[in-house]
Amino acid sequence: MRTIGVISDTHGLLRDEAVQALRGSDLILHAGDVGDPVILERLADVAPVLAVFGNTDFGTVRQRLPETLMVDLGASDGRLAREGPAGAVAYVLHISENLDIDPSGAGVSLVVTGHTHRPLAERRGGVLYLNPGSAGPRRFDLPVTVARVGVDGGTLTHEILEIL
Repeated sequence: MRTIGVISDTHGLLRDEAVQALRGSDLILHAGDVGDPVILERLADVAPVLAVFGNTDFGTVRQRLPETLMVDLGASDGRLAREGPAGAVAYVLHISENLDIDPSGAGVSLVVTGHTHRPLAERRGGVLYLNPGSAGPRRFDLPVTVARVGVDGGTLTHEILEIL
């Protein structure tokens, strides 16, 4: 079983509580609005990090990160193998309305988004749609959260963790 840490909307603030909640992850996915590249460096001290840019990311962050990612959750670095079948596959983007693929048709079992600052986990058509919420500055009365996904072969489990 592998553990995937999922975080989004840090907006330049990486709380110690978020880092602690992600400890033990084999891979961390950041779904955008990073805010500061130092955040990705700090997360990389916990586990390898793959990230996309969000609508408030500009400059260095936007230049370094893609808009979307297709990730093999079974691979140590998350990269899709060029040959042979992938394990559980995640598609990562910041804004769910910008989803530009048919996840089930593309063999995706997990879609990770951010943007709304609202944690959400729901299954539709065999695909888990997960928004870890916001781990950065608190917005309105929304919780500060991250998520973890357990990957056991093709089976995914998830939990959303309120960290503050």
